[in-house]
Amino acid sequence: MRHRKAVKKLGRTSSHREAMFRNMVTSLFKHEKIVTTDAKAKELRRVAEKMITIGKKGTLHAVRRALTVIRDKTTTKKLFDDLAKRYENRHGGYTRIVKLGYREGDNAPLSMIQLIPEEDAKEGKKKKAQP
Repeated sequence: MRHRKAVKKLGRTSSHREAMFRNMVTSLFKHEKIVTTDAKAKELRRVAEKMITIGKKGTLHAVRRALTVIRDKTTTKKLFDDLAKRYENRHGGYTRIVKLGYREGDNAPLSMIQLIPEEDAKEGKKKKAQP
């Protein structure tokens, strides 16, 4: 039974997993989309959405909290300047996962995780409300 087990281990030690997600969230914010396996994309979504929520606060404490995860200062600046403003009227749901198929070689299910584009972020629920 997996009761009260919040994190998928992905067959890695905790230090390896933490370093991997730091690298992946930095790449996601830098390039705005990355291709990875389904399981990693789903776990990365949790980290990325927390970072964007921290970025929306914009305080010095928030900057320091973000720098503990995102070690690249230019990417952190992009988070606080560009991404925080893009999602200022949105309450969560900053990322989208698109399934791509299976990787050749080990047949692992691949997904693309991307940040919601600016026009979709501004429209929010209005876009879905119209039939």
